[in-house]
Amino acid sequence: MNRNYYWRIAGFYFFYYAFIGLFAPYWSLYLQSIHFSAVEIGILMSVQPVMRMLAPNLWGWLADHTGRRRAVIQLAAACSAFFYLGVFVVTSFWGMMLVLGLMSFFWSASMPLVEATTLSYLGSKTAGYGRLRSWGSIGFIVSVVGLGYAFDYIAIAWLLWAGLICELGILIFSRQMPETPVLPHHTDDQSIRQIMLQPQVLFLFGACFLMSAAHGPYYTFYSIFLVEHGYAKSAVGALWALGVICEIAVFFWMPKLTRRYGFTRVLIASFSLAVVRFLMIGWGVDYLALLLFAQGLHAATFGAYHAASVGVVHELFQGRHQAKGQALFGSLTYGAGGVLGGLLSGPIWQHYGASLLYTVSAVMALAGLLLMLQRSGRDRRI
Repeated sequence: MNRNYYWRIAGFYFFYYAFIGLFAPYWSLYLQSIHFSAVEIGILMSVQPVMRMLAPNLWGWLADHTGRRRAVIQLAAACSAFFYLGVFVVTSFWGMMLVLGLMSFFWSASMPLVEATTLSYLGSKTAGYGRLRSWGSIGFIVSVVGLGYAFDYIAIAWLLWAGLICELGILIFSRQMPETPVLPHHTDDQSIRQIMLQPQVLFLFGACFLMSAAHGPYYTFYSIFLVEHGYAKSAVGALWALGVICEIAVFFWMPKLTRRYGFTRVLIASFSLAVVRFLMIGWGVDYLALLLFAQGLHAATFGAYHAASVGVVHELFQGRHQAKGQALFGSLTYGAGGVLGGLLSGPIWQHYGASLLYTVSAVMALAGLLLMLQRSGRDRRI
């Protein structure tokens, strides 16, 4: 493997997830600071998942159709950085929705294509995906911890400048991305529809859709939840960071975990622990020890889950369908699932409270677990 390419991909992951590290924990706090209601915050925080649902399919098709995956990544990064500038001038609900929509349409396009590039770059050594992807988690930690401490001393409005730095970093490293070849595969003659309608694909996508929906309340209201229960913003950042530190650890263990247990068993364990985690968040917020343990479970509910699910998708979609497969996975799970979770969050939070909200998350994770068990049982029968 070309080590120069390794660091170029790692740099992209670093800034991309550093942006998530400021957006997921703190953007809702920024929106609250400019006087948006809980329902409006829930809607605005769902704009990005909506675009993750719609945009990647277009970009994945374009990349596979033209064979110029790198050029598409560069175009998306440039347009995302340009439209992000709008957050500096809008404070109205509809203005913010427009800016976030345009920015997210391009921002969400690049990651499925970078995932496909990474797995092509790794070739037969796909078990090493977690270690390369861990640079994204490091970027997330730098962002979430640094800003968490900073916002105890400076105004939350400085978040906008941190976002601009991340957008520029994404743009710079997109220019350094390697061009990886698309290798022919025996499924090239099949349509993407034929692959999508296979039962093992439908069960996987359905379960992962529910997992993303279960995380919607976490990404939308977790920081507000903690602040309202008396936690300092630095403590909020530290709790987010703890989860990602555990995530990094499991990324490094993933080659051993997958060799010993396989992707499916790792996913079943991840869904099971997600049920436990969301119940602990919803009902144990006043007990720091429970929150610490719940954040430790982020290693399973995101780290192991993400690496294993991306690995399965890579096995299911090969050849000329590789970029489209990763794009569809991002759209239908992280995108559509995140939209559902985000849109449900505001009304449930406002009318029924946080404990019930995170109980709903646990129920959705449980439903995803049942689908994974059904998929596993079907595979054994086959």
